Amino acid sequence: MTSAMLTDLLKSLALLGAFLVLGVFLRAKVKVLQKTFIPASVIGGFILLLLGPQCFNVLPVPAEWFSVYSLLPGVLIVPVVAAVPLGLRIGGGASSDTDPGFLKNVVPLMFIGLGASMFQFAVGYGTHVAFSGAYDLYDVFGIELAIGFVGGHGTAGTLGNMLSELNLPYWETSQGVATTTATFGIVGGILIGIALINWAARHGHTALLKKPADIPEPIRIGYERDINKQASVGRETTMSSSIDTVAFHAALIFIACGLAYLVLKLVAGIPVLSDISVWAYGMIMMFIIWGIICKLKVDYLVDGKIKSKISSSFTEFAVIAAIASLPIQAVATYIVPILVMVVLGYIVTTAVLFFLCKRLLKGYWFEQMIGTYGMATGVFLTGVLLLRVCDPELESPALANYSLSYTITSIIYFAMLNMFIVMPMQSGAVVTALAATGIAVACVICAVVSSRISFGSSFKGN
Repeated sequence: MTSAMLTDLLKSLALLGAFLVLGVFLRAKVKVLQKTFIPASVIGGFILLLLGPQCFNVLPVPAEWFSVYSLLPGVLIVPVVAAVPLGLRIGGGASSDTDPGFLKNVVPLMFIGLGASMFQFAVGYGTHVAFSGAYDLYDVFGIELAIGFVGGHGTAGTLGNMLSELNLPYWETSQGVATTTATFGIVGGILIGIALINWAARHGHTALLKKPADIPEPIRIGYERDINKQASVGRETTMSSSIDTVAFHAALIFIACGLAYLVLKLVAGIPVLSDISVWAYGMIMMFIIWGIICKLKVDYLVDGKIKSKISSSFTEFAVIAAIASLPIQAVATYIVPILVMVVLGYIVTTAVLFFLCKRLLKGYWFEQMIGTYGMATGVFLTGVLLLRVCDPELESPALANYSLSYTITSIIYFAMLNMFIVMPMQSGAVVTALAATGIAVACVICAVVSSRISFGSSFKGN
């Protein structure tokens, strides 16, 4: 790599930065974007897509930049996923003190969320089976529903990374389809979620919200004007005279990524081990690094908020790059099965979460359900957004329950992801859909059993 190539990369990132800022401005000014809560990265990405070579081709920039953008999500997702275990703490916290029974809902909620994601895999591959006669579908078509809904835009890069590592020619198309389902998921999920909140408030299912509430202006426009109300990014765990705190956390994340690539090189040619994606090894390496940090009792040097802001920054650029490079013609070829898959995904996800949470959770069931619903159709912050609409002051233990169950679910979800890529290539979409359904049913059974253990066999739901 030459200096000119690095300079060109910096210029291409500058273009992404410009459209990210444009997305922030448009989100703050355009009412429809505020009502649908579309993130700035998605807004900027679609505008860049329209102006780029895939559509109107009016930008005076090299077309090669968009080839870089298509690769960028698969690279950036490695530090994003690898960062997950850093600073991970299970249990404890203030919420457990305010509600002694708060942990009782976590295990059932975890199984419910995981079951919903498995049903999404089943719906996706079921759609593949239904349309296989009318369309020439590639092997893993259908995985994008769960990738886009539960994973969100950033996880589309994970899919692209995994398929690219397997040298599959359709990796870019599949990444584009996943980006498309993620867009449908986050917009539709928020609109349906707000409709559910309004319905629940009118029918007395919300514990704290007694009537449909207006969404606070900062959440709508995307920023807080009042400096005194702006949240803190995190703790400054190191002194800048030694090392900047952000740089220290970033260094830990990059070390895990570097070790992951080293391990992947060492296991090259070994069956099974060589098929595991680099981001999975990155997560394993970070578990080891975090374990060592805790063992040495220097875990005070790590702040979860700082880590999250670093990985979130990578995600923003991964999302805008994925959307800007979306292979729109290839995706348009599958638009009918995509729409059918998405609509079925809405129906199944809503039904599963509403019914199971109402029956199996005790106390603040709707608040916990709506947070999990946001996660199951968008990202973690989508769930927080919906939760804050029906619990503005976060008075309930729902956020703590949702956060902990999400952490466990996401680790299991990523661990199982490789299976849903390999299985359809080896056994076909029918077997994969049946396997996903079987796992989903098993999750439901586990949710029922854990609920009965937590609340007793006499508990009949809310």
